[in-house]
Amino acid sequence: MGVRRVGKTVLAQSFPDGAYLDCELPSTRRALEDPEDILDSHRGRTIVLDEIHRLPDPAGFLKIAADHYPDTRILATGSSTLGASARFRDTLAGRKREVWLTPMVAADLQAFGSTDLRRRLLRGGLPSFFLSSAPPDAAYQEWVDAYWAKDILELFRLERRHAFGRLFELLMMQSGGIFEATALARPCDISRTTVMNYVAALDATFVVHLVRPFAGGGAAEIVSAPRAYGFDTGFVCFFRGWHDLRREDMGLLWEHLVLNELHAHLGRGPVRYWRTKNGSEVDFVVCRRGEPPVAIECKWSADEFDPAGVKAFRARYAGDDNYVVASDVRRRFSKTYRGLRVNFVPLAMLADSLSRRAPASRGKDSSEPQRA
Repeated sequence: MGVRRVGKTVLAQSFPDGAYLDCELPSTRRALEDPEDILDSHRGRTIVLDEIHRLPDPAGFLKIAADHYPDTRILATGSSTLGASARFRDTLAGRKREVWLTPMVAADLQAFGSTDLRRRLLRGGLPSFFLSSAPPDAAYQEWVDAYWAKDILELFRLERRHAFGRLFELLMMQSGGIFEATALARPCDISRTTVMNYVAALDATFVVHLVRPFAGGGAAEIVSAPRAYGFDTGFVCFFRGWHDLRREDMGLLWEHLVLNELHAHLGRGPVRYWRTKNGSEVDFVVCRRGEPPVAIECKWSADEFDPAGVKAFRARYAGDDNYVVASDVRRRFSKTYRGLRVNFVPLAMLADSLSRRAPASRGKDSSEPQRA
């Protein structure tokens, strides 16, 4: 699963012996009206069902395959989670494994042989947009039109395209800010309830990510207001009208890139943010059951890091795993700020650092960042 143009089809077509079926084609949809006929003819093989959400009953086909054709492997791609709309009539619990393909992560940049972070931030992480020789402004609008026609209308049958498009635009322009449905209702000329319904569709199709607050119930903490992030820095730049990036733009976009890395390796569930009513905050908190919370700060330059937010967080929540992810950090190092140990890591090492969860006593302090 993943947004349009993120690379699902390219990966799906890479199976050398797979039977590739494009569900956007009417002929394919007609052929799949009899699941047993298709499954019998490809028994024991890998069947790729690209854009499966275009079928009238996609979950029904997958359930038959899982229950009655255990020797046949099904790879299904779609633009939303199973169960996102009434078209998915069964959650397929115990019968599936979901894989979320996000926009390009740090390892993808290395695979493309590129170290140009500014290009990644400005063009975004959809491969064809990133690789285009010129700024793909027309492609962004084309993507939005296709998203409305092929994903939103097909899956959710929402009305009022203009209002939906205006909400999409505002969320991209305000990406990273606190989400307030009431404040967005008036400029979109819709009710607060409709805003919530539209955002639920955007969230289910991975176009907007609602990052909820981490809170233990303290009176001074933000406990309910989520932050809304657009799925890709290229679209954030497009809707903000940015064709060149200034120094002051980099921090916000870098935060999006770190969030994308966390989502790619951890999913959306464990990622939160922390903030108090007096302004103390931590960009992201990773909270996993039975483990102390991990504090993560995003800085374009390591020199910009101020430990005050992490110190305030650790005064409330015990734990030793504190990270700063900065674009100018070349390799991992640690510093101690009056008893607070902080690990500085490059983006490419963030996921590995979180999986290793090294003890606080490991390694030596370094007084200077390793610059790229």
